[in-house]
Amino acid sequence: MIAFLKGTIEDITENSLVLDVNGIGYEVLVPGQLLDMLEGIGQELKVYTYMQVREDAVVLFGFLTRDDLAMFKMLIGVNGVGPKAGLGILSALGTEELRFAVADDAKRIAKAPGIGAKTAQKIILELKDKLDLAEVFEQKLNADRQQEAAVSAGSGMVQDAVEALVALGYGSTEALRAVRAVKADTVADSEQLLKEALKHML
Repeated sequence: MIAFLKGTIEDITENSLVLDVNGIGYEVLVPGQLLDMLEGIGQELKVYTYMQVREDAVVLFGFLTRDDLAMFKMLIGVNGVGPKAGLGILSALGTEELRFAVADDAKRIAKAPGIGAKTAQKIILELKDKLDLAEVFEQKLNADRQQEAAVSAGSGMVQDAVEALVALGYGSTEALRAVRAVKADTVADSEQLLKEALKHML
């Protein structure tokens, strides 16, 4: 069993990546949210894996954290949810949002590709007892507080950077788009944000 892979991203497709591990290329199916976080080809990456052995193929599924992998394993333990369906659910919701949805939001789960209302209800029924829902609510509240604090702290930086770009002759819409393209956790102040946003204008 392959527990994890650590290597360099060689290729990225719509729902998978190829990881070069010591000269061997492993194709790994990954959640869409992980793909959205990638910097691109050449990036070093470690993924925790689940290996599905079928008669016609061996398929690897990869996740950024052990927590994501554990949630995936719980999902595919539900009758009627296969590995690709489980991956689709995590792509649509993410691990934390799925935990919160298990509390009582079948409609949210049913929006994932290939998951109907009955399967969503079955997921809730089978996972409720496996998740500490009190802890889930506490985590959700903490995450909301952190997000509010980040938005409050970052809004001033965004405004300053947009105004600076407009002063340089760029349109306000174009400036805002460039600023939003910069990952918030990669900059410490408005000056750094402006420098990164300018790269997106080139």
